[in-house]
Amino acid sequence: MKNRLAREQVPAELTWNLDDLFACEADWETELAGVDAAQADASLHPGRMGEGAAKLLDCLNAMEALQQRFIRVATFAYLRNAEDGSNPKNQAAMARVASVEASLSANVALIDSAILELPDGRVAQFLAAEPALAVYQIYLQDLMALKPHRLGADTEKVLASLGEVMDAPSMIYNRSKSSDMEFEPFQDAGGATRPNSFNLYESSYEAHEDASVRRGAWNSFSQGLKAYNHTYAATFATEVRKNVVLGRLRGYRSTEEFLLQAHKIPMALYSNILQIIQAELAPHMRRYARLRRRVLGLDKLLYCDIKAPLDAAFNPAITYEAACDLMLDALAVMGPEYCQFIRTAMTQRWVDRADNTGKSSGAFCASPYGVHPYILITWADSMRNVFTLAHELGHGGHFGLAMKHQRLVNMHPAMPFVEAPSIMNEMLLAQHILDQSSDPRMRRSIVMQVLGTFHHNFVTHLLEAELQRQVYALAEAGHSITASVLNQRTAAILGTFWGDTVEIDDGACMTWMRQPHYYFGLYPYTYSVGLVASTAMARLVKAEGQPAVQRWLDVLKAGGTLKPLQLMQAAGIDMSSPAPIHDAVAYVGSLIDELETSFPA
Repeated sequence: MKNRLAREQVPAELTWNLDDLFACEADWETELAGVDAAQADASLHPGRMGEGAAKLLDCLNAMEALQQRFIRVATFAYLRNAEDGSNPKNQAAMARVASVEASLSANVALIDSAILELPDGRVAQFLAAEPALAVYQIYLQDLMALKPHRLGADTEKVLASLGEVMDAPSMIYNRSKSSDMEFEPFQDAGGATRPNSFNLYESSYEAHEDASVRRGAWNSFSQGLKAYNHTYAATFATEVRKNVVLGRLRGYRSTEEFLLQAHKIPMALYSNILQIIQAELAPHMRRYARLRRRVLGLDKLLYCDIKAPLDAAFNPAITYEAACDLMLDALAVMGPEYCQFIRTAMTQRWVDRADNTGKSSGAFCASPYGVHPYILITWADSMRNVFTLAHELGHGGHFGLAMKHQRLVNMHPAMPFVEAPSIMNEMLLAQHILDQSSDPRMRRSIVMQVLGTFHHNFVTHLLEAELQRQVYALAEAGHSITASVLNQRTAAILGTFWGDTVEIDDGACMTWMRQPHYYFGLYPYTYSVGLVASTAMARLVKAEGQPAVQRWLDVLKAGGTLKPLQLMQAAGIDMSSPAPIHDAVAYVGSLIDELETSFPA
């Protein structure tokens, strides 16, 4: 296996084209300075908004326009840093953007505070008097709902201006992960020396058919993590402490309540997702673990074996070009407008698929308003890559439609809905391949890919959410959050879930170090919400056809104009009931039933 390329050595066709954001760095420099200078515009000063609805409208319009410009500037810097976080120039650009963002946040805080200081009923009067303010109605309603938890105007401005400091735990984690962390090469059973990295481990080695490669890479990966165990624990603890303090300052009953307030869902759904899935899924996944151990002929199943392929001989490689064709076939049910968007994304260099030194691990989709989505992935010619690409294109298609039909202020739904459109694409992809293939080995392979999606969202991310819940409870009770605490809690959570079917070693105890989601509030549990909703939606599409598809497309176009449960209800999914959660877990059980039948004892 070759050593990783430097970014400048990567063929251009494997990279995204950022010219649609800025044609050159000089243009970006000019716009960054322009955004910073524009904050002095008189329209952004809220002192006179109490004079009438027109003044409020002018202020909000000016702020939205400036935020749109800033998003473009920030996305350019973010994507450059994601493609090579080891480049000092990219790091410096991120720092400059963070500084402007802190200043912009302080301005937004002043505007919000001024609105909240208006006499009771004045905002409602303005909305009635000025029809053009209707586009800001949800924003204003959400703001007024926060009024009991707002601090004084000066305090809010100070907190907002400290945004760069508040975001430091996330920045430190990601900077270290992309730029500092190194993994020793390792030898496989044939004596070949192989390089290792975050991207190589997660895209190639974690599900490798050769146990010597899989376990050798795991040992190298675990040792690389261990070197940062205490540093990352301190970073995580800082994030936790920050949120605990902010929650208390704002008068919330718990940190979870504070972090969930922007999610616009009842606490019952959050609790049901965590409790029902862990309790009902564990027996199914333990069956899967026992099946894997038997089929692979292992004396024990290590944590690094839980994604090993069960039919390694059937592992057809798939090129990016073939994956694009497959994707278009699978998503044809979504209609011509959606499919044309997906085709453009895959063929016009909206996707960065190279592997190079300093590139961010994992995958993501960035959707700067007024431009188009950009997707990061590391392509390794695997079917897992195809499902990951489908996932990120689901985000792109969602925000592309929302961008087309909504203003920036209403583009983004609350977090619990965000993962549903992305996972929906994975479900449609799996459904298409299963419907088209009569090859039992292909069917078995796709069932395992679908189980990989459920594992990722119902196991990996959900157990992250469980760790968050426990860690925040500890912090609220005054306990210190250290590497030892995080390792022990992770081990206990994994042990409870897997029972005696998987050996939880030191590397498994450090899995909390692998994901950036802990720095995005209570993000991890939302993957499970999305998977529950998309499992139900895929069934509706299969049963109803076009009417269900149209409801789904209308929901995607709605952006953030409805709350998450309202969006799902409009699509035909009742997430106010725990029934869809039970159904999704039962579906996992049925997939494992099929696998057990295909591998008779």
